[in-house]
Amino acid sequence: QVQLVESGGGLVEAGGSLRLSCAASGRTFSSRPMGWFRQAPGKERKFVAAINWSGGNIYYADSVKGRFTISRDNAKNTGYLQMISLKPEDTAVYYCAAMRPGTCRTGCYYYPRQNEYDSWGQGTQVTVSS
Repeated sequence: QVQLVESGGGLVEAGGSLRLSCAASGRTFSSRPMGWFRQAPGKERKFVAAINWSGGNIYYADSVKGRFTISRDNAKNTGYLQMISLKPEDTAVYYCAAMRPGTCRTGCYYYPRQNEYDSWGQGTQVTVSS
């Protein structure tokens, strides 16, 4: 496993922007696909976006396409989620997660499956006011 720490959450007005960061420890981050998930109050945790090890394959949930951008900087052991045009329904705790090293080398259909990820951060709160 790898340790993940999210940051960058906060309170923003509808239409605003935030950038979340996910800092990873250890030397295997660069070989791990990573994803972002979110959990709204009283709801199940859901998939948001995922990226393979190189950044060459990216997948988004339909609800965030065109508004969120996932990226990573392997030299810094950090992943990012840029969010623009935020809506009140984006309010949730956002979690980053990483798969096992070497998986999904060119991308895979199971990015949204939470049980494919073996490392999780503690989450960061994003609140969008109307």
